[in-house]
Amino acid sequence: MTESYTPPKVWTWDKENGGAWAGTNRPIAGPTHDKALPVGKHPLQLYSLATPNGVKVTVMLEELLALGHKGADYDAWLIKIGDGDQFGSGFVEVNPNSKIPALMDHSATPPQRVFESGNILLYLAEKFDALMPKDAAGRTECLSWLFWQMGSAPYLGGGFGHFYAYAPFKMEYPINRFAMETKRQLDVLDRHLADRDWMAGDSYSIADIAIYAWYGNLVLGRAYNAAEFLDVTSYKNVLRWAQTIDARPAVIRGRKVNRTWGEPWEQLPERHDAADFDALPAQP
Repeated sequence: MTESYTPPKVWTWDKENGGAWAGTNRPIAGPTHDKALPVGKHPLQLYSLATPNGVKVTVMLEELLALGHKGADYDAWLIKIGDGDQFGSGFVEVNPNSKIPALMDHSATPPQRVFESGNILLYLAEKFDALMPKDAAGRTECLSWLFWQMGSAPYLGGGFGHFYAYAPFKMEYPINRFAMETKRQLDVLDRHLADRDWMAGDSYSIADIAIYAWYGNLVLGRAYNAAEFLDVTSYKNVLRWAQTIDARPAVIRGRKVNRTWGEPWEQLPERHDAADFDALPAQP
């Protein structure tokens, strides 16, 4: 156990003590520089990066297109959060919270900004009347799990992920605290999926998309190099569910958009047309 820490009477910002993402964190809001956002040919303009929250939206859009909703075609512009693109004036106008993803719908009059990944999923589901149960009970269950994800994932990402993978040094107490909570959340999911295929009702929905982006990728071994530490394969129902979603063609496409790491065939930094996928190198 590390030695105890006595908080100062008044907290002050130590710019150098933030770990791997110190340069992107600050205690104030607002833009740091003037930079307009580009606008492409489609009504839906997405400004994002292929983090779990970004993947939610690109998977959603690709799923809508797979269902035949041509109005869901979109331009996806890369926001390099490591370079501080999210603090440009144009981005802050779309999302005053300076977090990806952010969406502009130019088919609305005036154009509608939409921010917070869960809200973007809900907005698109309602706009296209898709990927959400239509009955009141099913819709309520779907939204319960959508908001569960929004409330739970910060303990996984900002909690466990930060202290296990990104903090300046390993600290026993926070790693143990957030590992315990992450495993509790995985147990919640595993018990829920023990006798059902999808998170809400009888069909795939925005609840599955949202939760897959975080917890699906965790059990598939893609997050924080922590699969063995968390014993993720013991959550057999979550793993089965995640593998099923992971094999969907729209999910495979959506995971590639706004991605700048991994294998060459996994990276499509910007997406402006469905044909952009065809230009990627073939997977061996």
